[in-house]
Amino acid sequence: MSSMRILIIEDDRDAAAYLVKAFREVGHVADHATDGLTGYDLAREGGYDVAVVDRMLPKMDGLSLIGALRAQNVDTPILILSALGQVDDRVKGLRAGGDDYLAKPYAFSELLARVDALARRRPKGASEETVYRIADLELDRLSHKVTRGGVEIPLQPREFRLLEYLMQHAGKVVTRTMLLESVWDYHFDPQTNVIDVHISRLRAKIDKDFDPPLLHTVRGAGYMIRDGAR
Repeated sequence: MSSMRILIIEDDRDAAAYLVKAFREVGHVADHATDGLTGYDLAREGGYDVAVVDRMLPKMDGLSLIGALRAQNVDTPILILSALGQVDDRVKGLRAGGDDYLAKPYAFSELLARVDALARRRPKGASEETVYRIADLELDRLSHKVTRGGVEIPLQPREFRLLEYLMQHAGKVVTRTMLLESVWDYHFDPQTNVIDVHISRLRAKIDKDFDPPLLHTVRGAGYMIRDGAR
């Protein structure tokens, strides 16, 4: 199957890191939220092919999260992960709005097969954001084409992924750690200048010859892409 964007909502950091790494190794893009509220916000932004949700989560439990998403008409397929594997537990999960239920412990091969099946089952006409737009800047996830004011802007693969991540989180501060883990898959000192270098190159391409600037540095926090006209 082609590359998917997967949201993992799991408070066990080791378990989540394992899943993120495993999904990326097979060519998928994986984002991670450590609590139910953060996961809810990310899932509402859209753009995910499948969400993998742990049932026991801080701030908002998995079933409440799923119910809230369905109440907001978010139709992203959801696979529930839980140590609670009895029939009644599975029934509750599915009735809450989950599409599949996998008990822990599990084999990643089975999880991957179920995620693939959920993505295939999703109606072709289902709402899925494939084009991100901020002011006159557009990024097409399928064609990997970026334009601003109708002018095509050639980006290197890493620059494209960086811009894609920033636009996915438009209007919100994106930290260095988030970028390292999501764009580079690095887990080391976030003070490394690899981000500054790529942000500088990206800014030169999407902002230098255009107005207003869209890519902003939030001092002491990270970066944000937003409509400068706001």
